[in-house]
Parts: sequence; C-alpha cells; structure tokens
Amino acid sequence: MTRSADNYLLDLKASRRGYAINQLCASLKDEGSRRRFGMDEGAYCDAFGMSPEQKQAILRRDWTTMLNLGASIFYVYKLAIVDGKSMQYLGGVFTGMTTEEFTDVMRLGGQNFGR
Repeated sequence: MTRSADNYLLDLKASRRGYAINQLCASLKDEGSRRRFGMDEGAYCDAFGMSPEQKQAILRRDWTTMLNLGASIFYVYKLAIVDGKSMQYLGGVFTGMTTEEFTDVMRLGGQNFGR
C-alpha cells in the first residue's frame, strides 16, 4: 500500500498483500459465516490462511493496521458492521477524531477536515 501523509492508496501490490483480510471480511456478508466467525474468530482467521500479523489485526480490531496490511476499506467495513460500528466511526479512527467530530466535519462538507 502506498501511503502519503494520511492517505491510503490501495494498489495492486497492496491488494495482493491484503487478499486474506479482504476475503475474510467479504465472507461476513453471509449469516452462517458471521455465526462461525463469532464462535471462534481465531480459527475463522486461520481458515483464510492469514499471516500472524493479519490475524492479530483482525482479532484486535486494529483498523489502521488492516489498511496498512493491504485491506480495502470497503471490505474492512463489513467487519465493522459485524461489531455494530458505523462508517463514521471508522472515519474517526482513521483521522484521529471521535465519531461525532468526524460526522460534524462531514456535515460541513469536509471544509474543516485536517485543521
């Protein structure tokens, strides 16, 4: 993944590196998969052949590390939904804001973003 300041670029190399995370997260659209994941998250991660670092990022819900390991926000969001988290929550995590602060900035059209 190419990173410039606080911007993440999901390129082909990063996408390949994050394949296991993305596949796991994508699988969570299925109710049965969510149930299996909830019963034993570690074993579910193992079934996708994750590296130890990827597995720990999932288990710890280390959202930023997931992106650094090549995950796509579109897939990571599926995991956040399983945890009852919103896109605004993730936006806050990635920008160092609270969910409320991030939401307020977005309501203003992002005009004060990063200030």
